[in-house]
Amino acid sequence: MSGGAGYIGAHVVRLLQQRGEQVVVVDDLSYGTPDRIGDAKLVTLDVSTDAARSILTNTMVDEDVTAVIDFAARKQVGESVERPAWYYQQNVGGLANMLLAMEDAGVSNLIFSSSAAVYGMPPVDVVPEDVETKPINPYGETKLIGEWIMADCERAWGLNWIGLRYFNVAGAGWPDLADPATLNLVPMVLDRLAKGEPAKIFGTDYPTPDGTCIRDYIHITDLAEAHIFALDNLLKGAPEHHVFNVGTGMGTSVREIMDGLREVSGWEFPVEELPRRAGDPPKLIGDPMSIAVDLGWKANYGVTEILESAWEAWQQSPRRIDVPGKG
Repeated sequence: MSGGAGYIGAHVVRLLQQRGEQVVVVDDLSYGTPDRIGDAKLVTLDVSTDAARSILTNTMVDEDVTAVIDFAARKQVGESVERPAWYYQQNVGGLANMLLAMEDAGVSNLIFSSSAAVYGMPPVDVVPEDVETKPINPYGETKLIGEWIMADCERAWGLNWIGLRYFNVAGAGWPDLADPATLNLVPMVLDRLAKGEPAKIFGTDYPTPDGTCIRDYIHITDLAEAHIFALDNLLKGAPEHHVFNVGTGMGTSVREIMDGLREVSGWEFPVEELPRRAGDPPKLIGDPMSIAVDLGWKANYGVTEILESAWEAWQQSPRRIDVPGKG
């Protein structure tokens, strides 16, 4: 599993370990730590480097790997706009190395961490997988190219693959596996509050009811379990469909997330409103029908559970926030 020590990867590692699977984690530890993967074997490696192909190939052969779950990628939309070539090198180059190694090692099963960013600004409120993919930032482009490469490898040498198009993941399945990076909205807010700074909203003039971006927020536990469903189905044989939305079909605005965090924390913390960031679509909600029908998966948690688990995990960390008036 590449990127297995990170936020999403560590949750999937734990679920696999709980059912007795042997897991090998490849991670450069830029956003994760070894203590997040239990007794899984760790190979410290940046998969985008020239040396990665041979190391990955040898690891797959030595560890008798039968399937790969690929989480390794850079994922900041704004950063991808500022450093597009680097994003292509990291995300597309890293996946290419993984696929070359899989071909070399004779491993044909792959679950790929894709993204709702492949859709860009779709012309529908709730997005099905067959809508035209028109990403509006380099990050989304790298994920769409990843899907193209896997489809080409399927035709060329029989790659058996599923791409999961994530929407906005948040929360914590276990407090010790809380999001370690400040790349997603909820930990970004909590990080600022821990520093004594106001939370920030980027853009309040979008064509949405309250002017802020609307997203489909999915609990990390639901997302992690979607990978297990996808893996089990993949190992039964070639899937009829290859890409699936992993979302709830429900939208929540950035302002509503702020209000929800205020409620679970019991604190009317300050919020600073700033101009839009480059590359952010106004609204992105996923239609989860295909994954329910084909893989038997559906989300079990809502935004309240997401925010409660995120807050609980943060308050059990060394960066606990002292809420004014609560001691």
